Amino acid sequence: MTVEPRIGTVGPAMIDPFGRAVTYLRVSVTDRCDFRCTYCMSEHMTFLPKRDLLTLEELDRVCSAFIRKGVRKLRLTGGEPLVRRDMMTLVRSLGRHLATGALDELTLTTNGSQLARFADDLAAAGVRRVNVSLDTLDADRFARITRWGRLEQVLEGIEAATRAGLKVKINTVALRNENEAEIPSLIEWAHAHGHDITLIETMPLGDIDEDRTDQYLPLSLVRSRLEERWALEDLPDRTGGPARYVHIRETGGRLGFITPLTHNFCESCNRVRLTCTGTLYMCLGQADAADLRAPVRASAEDALLDAAIDEAISRKPKGHDFVIDREHKRPALRRHMSVTGG
Repeated sequence: MTVEPRIGTVGPAMIDPFGRAVTYLRVSVTDRCDFRCTYCMSEHMTFLPKRDLLTLEELDRVCSAFIRKGVRKLRLTGGEPLVRRDMMTLVRSLGRHLATGALDELTLTTNGSQLARFADDLAAAGVRRVNVSLDTLDADRFARITRWGRLEQVLEGIEAATRAGLKVKINTVALRNENEAEIPSLIEWAHAHGHDITLIETMPLGDIDEDRTDQYLPLSLVRSRLEERWALEDLPDRTGGPARYVHIRETGGRLGFITPLTHNFCESCNRVRLTCTGTLYMCLGQADAADLRAPVRASAEDALLDAAIDEAISRKPKGHDFVIDREHKRPALRRHMSVTGG
């Protein structure tokens, strides 16, 4: 993919109504996935028609506009980003912003199923870190959680990424009565292999054929249990996202907690999310959105696109309204996590 460089210097930082600089863009390049994880989507999903998706060139153009406006970190997500046809063309094109210094980091969140194929290409394009979703090391449990996935394939992908020189962080969704008892051994495995690991509370997005109150495991409870086993030392580390980190003295590794429900991270939110259709969500947990596809397709120049981005940032809310309890069994929002980007 060849995209002509656009003339102009990096503009002023995007500041939302609450004084937060928006420097982090998460981009869902597809809503499709080769897994059907029970906390993420229904087993029988209806995916978007391909005609509704931004082309790879259009995705590059929108990402480049955000970078010009002050975004320093770009994360590509899905669905599963590596199942999108010719995905590496987009990754290589966006890598030019790393070469110029306009972008600090280009990263990827993946289920790991395609990493064995693409790890070397990702590293060559300038990607230095990947987040891999892995909720269990038990093959039967893995098949049950992902419905369609194979644990061996993901572990091979993680090994390939490590060989390629990519730093791997494991993302684990904490699920009551599913992987709850396995969390300590997952942490030990990750740290033994040199990987950071982050625990995530399940989020109330989309109908998933499950009762979310049966899935929800508060990480405040998980942390208190871990502190009975290990010494957890709070760290000031930040990686651009919502995780709060601790160092585990006994394992020697770093553990993150993402807690949108027990302790939200809205006060320091520096990110917005772009879907594969060009819809910009200023908050993961709010329905308000901006259409960026229309201005992209209305003009070859970026004036309309820039104006739409500026207007959207001016509406970024203070925080989300996530809640899970017996009175709120339905999802907080109808859209699935795979649409917004995991």
